[in-house]
Amino acid sequence: MTQGQLPLSHIRVLDLTRVRAGPTAVRQLADWGADVIKIEQPSDTPDAFGARHGSDFQNLHRNKKSLTLNLKDPKGLEIFNTLVKDADVVVENYRPDVKFRLKIDYETVKKINPGIVYGSISGFGQDGPKGHLPGFDQIAQGMGGLMSITGLPGQGPVRAGIPVADLSAGLYTAIGILVALLHRTQTGEGQWVQCSLLQAMVAMLDFQAERWLLEKQVPQQAGNDHPTAIPTGVFETSDGHINIAATGAAIYERFCKLMGRDDWMTDERYATGGARSRNRKEMNAEINEITRTRTSDEWIEAFNEAAVPAGPIYSIDQVFADPQVQHLGMAAPVHHPKLGDIELVGQAVNLSSTPFEIRNAPPELGEQTDEILEGIGYDADAIEALRKERVI
Repeated sequence: MTQGQLPLSHIRVLDLTRVRAGPTAVRQLADWGADVIKIEQPSDTPDAFGARHGSDFQNLHRNKKSLTLNLKDPKGLEIFNTLVKDADVVVENYRPDVKFRLKIDYETVKKINPGIVYGSISGFGQDGPKGHLPGFDQIAQGMGGLMSITGLPGQGPVRAGIPVADLSAGLYTAIGILVALLHRTQTGEGQWVQCSLLQAMVAMLDFQAERWLLEKQVPQQAGNDHPTAIPTGVFETSDGHINIAATGAAIYERFCKLMGRDDWMTDERYATGGARSRNRKEMNAEINEITRTRTSDEWIEAFNEAAVPAGPIYSIDQVFADPQVQHLGMAAPVHHPKLGDIELVGQAVNLSSTPFEIRNAPPELGEQTDEILEGIGYDADAIEALRKERVI
């Protein structure tokens, strides 16, 4: 499918982002067809997450164009402002004060293009007592409460195995930008979309946060056990471990029958959800005694046949070897001019009329600079002069 056939092909995005949260937001727009211009310093080097041809950069910056531009130079700022006139979206994740020093903040950009949708991602918000502080995923995981509920009981705080604050902030920002674009179709007005790692992390707590807000319960670490739905967790088999989620009356009944323990349905220790919660350790121990008698594959097949949710616990290589993951196309192919045929992580959303496709591998630094500048009226001599002056 060509870019012009995708739902966001009419949207132009100026991408000022770096590191992870911002690029994650822009990647969502680029993957669905937006014309993304990634603005980079002329002498820029890849972020701390690896070389330009490394896995992280490749996955974050596909489907984009690269324009080198020194925004601290008046001529560079002039080029940016010219691009703003025909842009729909600007996205940045500088520390909150930087965009004002560069004179590319929302109010300034809005004067050039009142319809602009301006997305900002920060560590802790654009203002407030901690708004000026730099953001980092693990700091947000800690402040946002996630580390206090992750890990085995009593082992101390544990970070999640992915940068969940960065990723969720990027995804929430992309949603906000899309909502703002829809609002603009009705009113013609742009607006400032703001998100922070801290906001995203608190929002991602979801029911765990609401347990405190509504019931004043402070959730604790539960390890591999679900904090409220029992029995749900990791259980041993003869050759490893599996996940089982036998919650809800009907599923629990099927689970008990499959395990050959009908008595668990009447045993006062396990008959109700509340009783199972109070006696979780005892029940888990009894379940483990049974699950250790068969292999993981044997148990998963049996649970699937009985309509009891269960599944394997994969390493990452096993994830991508799973037939269902392959069927869903989560390893998306693309040709890179230097790396050859590679695969990048696919989208988690399927659209029936406009399916996801990685159209282009990430660009080389400044790969489309001349093309973009020619498109706004610069001729070859002017471009060469800008290059000599290190504006581009």
